[in-house]
Amino acid sequence: MTFDYDKLYRENPHALGEPNGAFVDFFAGYEQKNARILDVGCGQGRDALFIARLGHDVVGVDQSPAAISDLLKDAEREGLIITGVVADITTYEPTGMFDVILIDRTLHMLEANTRHGVLERLTCRVAPWGYLLIADEPSNMAGFQKVLDTVSGNWDILRDTKGILFLKRIA
Repeated sequence: MTFDYDKLYRENPHALGEPNGAFVDFFAGYEQKNARILDVGCGQGRDALFIARLGHDVVGVDQSPAAISDLLKDAEREGLIITGVVADITTYEPTGMFDVILIDRTLHMLEANTRHGVLERLTCRVAPWGYLLIADEPSNMAGFQKVLDTVSGNWDILRDTKGILFLKRIA
């Protein structure tokens, strides 16, 4: 990644604005309570904070220490259950299974083989009947679908529109 997100986050609280509308819409209809959620490339937590406010246990991972610090300060101030992890997503190995893994405009910053490897590694952490939610460049969606065709498990496509790919893992 060539852009200095850590500098952006140090200089701008809530630099990326409001939660992604596609994720807001998904969680409006998501009925599971106290779900375990992984937010990959969470930044300062625009999606993670919103999701934690709904009562879910969120793990947010980002390579920016400033972003994770901001996320955890906001979570503490609001009494939210969020674990913040400073890590490079190209090597990050989450522990346990997640009911939802969301990746909001993060994978496009990686070279194609790397982005596909990250996606492949993360899919094994989606629990049976869990969800994988991706917002990214529309030009990357076909590559993501190819990755999902090669990993174990079956996937139902819930939404496949310009730059949005939401899937449900069928056990």
